[in-house]
Amino acid sequence: MGKRYDNRKLFTNDNERYEKVLDDRDVKSILHYNTAQMSYPSQSEMEQITKSRHVWTTGDRYYKLAYKYYSSTQYWWVIALFNQKPTEADVTVGEVIFIPTPLEAVLRAYKGG
Repeated sequence: MGKRYDNRKLFTNDNERYEKVLDDRDVKSILHYNTAQMSYPSQSEMEQITKSRHVWTTGDRYYKLAYKYYSSTQYWWVIALFNQKPTEADVTVGEVIFIPTPLEAVLRAYKGG
């Protein structure tokens, strides 16, 4: 099963915009991952994904839901991305969100097949 950094290239960033950070760290550059290119699953990909409803309650966190449904906290971002709500602050108590499963199908969809 893939992680969100799989197939992501590292690049050396020495942009002057980060001059203070570089000086503070006493380094000439920082390694960064390139920005992932992800898209929402297509209609045909959605047909292979089961969506479980979850009513958001006080204390809910994406990482807790990821652990419950995927047995790993590291896939919290799958739930956030699928619901198009990047942080828990974007979800209100009582709102229904969806948990996509199986995880393998969702990850394949995000990687573009």
